Amino acid sequence: MKGKVVWSSAPGWKPPCTACGKTPCACGAPAAAEPPARQTEPLRLSFKRLAKGSGVTRIERLAANPQHKTDLLSRLKKRLGCGGSVRDGVLEIQGDHRDAVEAALVAKGYAVKRVGG
Repeated sequence: MKGKVVWSSAPGWKPPCTACGKTPCACGAPAAAEPPARQTEPLRLSFKRLAKGSGVTRIERLAANPQHKTDLLSRLKKRLGCGGSVRDGVLEIQGDHRDAVEAALVAKGYAVKRVGG
């Protein structure tokens, strides 16, 4: 374990390159892409009508901490130009946006299963 950094308080610290072992990388290897989302089961994507005729697109079974859920919801709301909220761990987006939400989640690496009509 000698010579390996276990913890660093430096704000700009980055782990060494996996190919050459140096920081900054001297070999020019491409940076690792963001790893795909870890999800043991597919997300459930559904549409639920509410009392007054309006409806919400629901994303259920997202295994993430509350902050990650609100960040994901915020990005989706900005992309779709609509409102939404997190209720009881379920992401709710105002309106029927199942196709656009599914495309965005699949692009992020999530497996999505449509439930209902």
